[in-house]
Amino acid sequence: MRTTGAARQYADGPGSDARSHQEESPMITLTDPAAHKVRQLLDAEGAEDLALRVAVRPGGCSGFSYEMFFDGDVAADDTTAEYPDHVKVVVDPASAQLLEGATLDYKDGLDQSGFAITNPNASRTCGCGQSFS
Repeated sequence: MRTTGAARQYADGPGSDARSHQEESPMITLTDPAAHKVRQLLDAEGAEDLALRVAVRPGGCSGFSYEMFFDGDVAADDTTAEYPDHVKVVVDPASAQLLEGATLDYKDGLDQSGFAITNPNASRTCGCGQSFS
């Protein structure tokens, strides 16, 4: 398991030796509203020890679809990043390639509500925003 990039500052804390972690950018970025909402959901579930797993699976109307769920089973080859509000995000190696540079946001408004992923690797997305190619 490794912690990556900009998210590393939250995992290491003050006074830690950041040289023990690889210098990379995080595979996916969480906005502050997304991290806050994930923390609210974890607190509501009473699941402090779980991480948010973000994955890409074959399927959907454009070829791939996003999957997000809370997971306590982190594999040794998973990429892990910690964000504000002590939110951990886990991505498997195959999904990490497709999520490189993506952003997970949360909106709570009249015209949009829920989580949304903006992925620079997607050449095409469907109307629902849940699948891409």
